[in-house]
Amino acid sequence: MPEAGRHSLAVDVLLAVTRVSLGWIFLWAFLDKLFGLGHETPSAQSWVNGGSPTEGFLAHAATGPFAGIYHDIAGAAWADWLFMIGLAGIGAALVLGVGMRAAAVAGATLLVLMWTAVLPPENNPFMDDHLVYALVLGLLAAFGAGRSFGFGGLWERTALTRGRPYLI
Repeated sequence: MPEAGRHSLAVDVLLAVTRVSLGWIFLWAFLDKLFGLGHETPSAQSWVNGGSPTEGFLAHAATGPFAGIYHDIAGAAWADWLFMIGLAGIGAALVLGVGMRAAAVAGATLLVLMWTAVLPPENNPFMDDHLVYALVLGLLAAFGAGRSFGFGGLWERTALTRGRPYLI
């Protein structure tokens, strides 16, 4: 629950809805790539069926000055694991409202890397949704959005986070 007087109810609701919505984007990407739910990933290309969550996009869609780097790591087991752990961890942290600072840093890093994979963006000389989502993650962490109808307040009082503000 939000702390009394921290934000108005309207701000708390907006923070919570934004946090959970962005968390769902990460979790959906994880689930679709893991099981091939048919939205972006066909079942036959899912991770559980032997597909690679990074190969298709990085090998075929990466463009711009960093394309060669992304082509080189496409389908690498370490890249698949890091990508999938990142999607799941960031998504779960946002939905639950825990570890918002770590989730914001990890999520912004992942989003900026994804942005660099398709330079220049299709509809703008430099700005696209990846950068906007990265900024939103920063705002969510700065506003303590995990406390807004999330478990952030409880998480902050655990022994694990005491003296470790980066885990809040």
